[in-house]
Amino acid sequence: MVLPLWDADPPGGLATAADAPELTVYLPPEAERTGAAVVILPGGGYKMLATDHEGHDVARWLNSHGIAGIMATYRRGEAYRHPVPLTDAQRAIQTVRARADAWGIDPDRVGILGFSAGGHLASTTGTLFDEPLGPDDAIATQSARPDFMLLLYPVISMTTEHTHQGSKWHLLGDDPDPAVVRRMSSELQVTPDTPPTFLFHTNEDSGVPPENSVLFYQALRQAGVPAEMHIYEPGRHGLGLAPDHPTLHTWPDLAINWMRHRGVID
Repeated sequence: MVLPLWDADPPGGLATAADAPELTVYLPPEAERTGAAVVILPGGGYKMLATDHEGHDVARWLNSHGIAGIMATYRRGEAYRHPVPLTDAQRAIQTVRARADAWGIDPDRVGILGFSAGGHLASTTGTLFDEPLGPDDAIATQSARPDFMLLLYPVISMTTEHTHQGSKWHLLGDDPDPAVVRRMSSELQVTPDTPPTFLFHTNEDSGVPPENSVLFYQALRQAGVPAEMHIYEPGRHGLGLAPDHPTLHTWPDLAINWMRHRGVID
């Protein structure tokens, strides 16, 4: 099931009609539903979207565990700089809650999952949820705060030597306001209200260094937010579920075990 994220012209506008953000909804069989749901944000450096191995495949994996997987194709690139992507991500969370009854979802078990730059967008959704960006309508009455986060080789910092410069440029442009750069550095925005978080990265990742996950984990610990982090030694950036990798294929099971421990699924 595919539906538009916005019923009318989205805030921030559209450069072309083909850019209109959408939700692709994967629901598990009714008898297997746990009530949990996850909004999926594929990566792509805020330039493109890796919708296959970081989107559709992930939704099917979630379905296999009774979890609804909702992939959001958010706006990105030079035509849609901050706050447009965050507006779309907040709307995705709110839309899932607004349709919870129809989709067999518990509105108190709606999480967010993001890879790479999608992980950055997920982390800003989880840290800046109290700054609503969308229009004042019925869907906007729903909370934009995810109940939990899964951040997978995420871009996190915009202020350190570990910053992924391509993501920063596509999101913020050539000469961004230093205050905005700091605001988009998710490790600096963690509070005790930040959702519980699962982090996965690899030591070998040269695209987005694992220090991004480490910085966020340290901030979560300092704030007293429940968190779990796994940094594998091998593995290049961008492997998604890594089903064929001899080592990394285990991380999805760790994520499921964490969700079970958190009470997201039985």
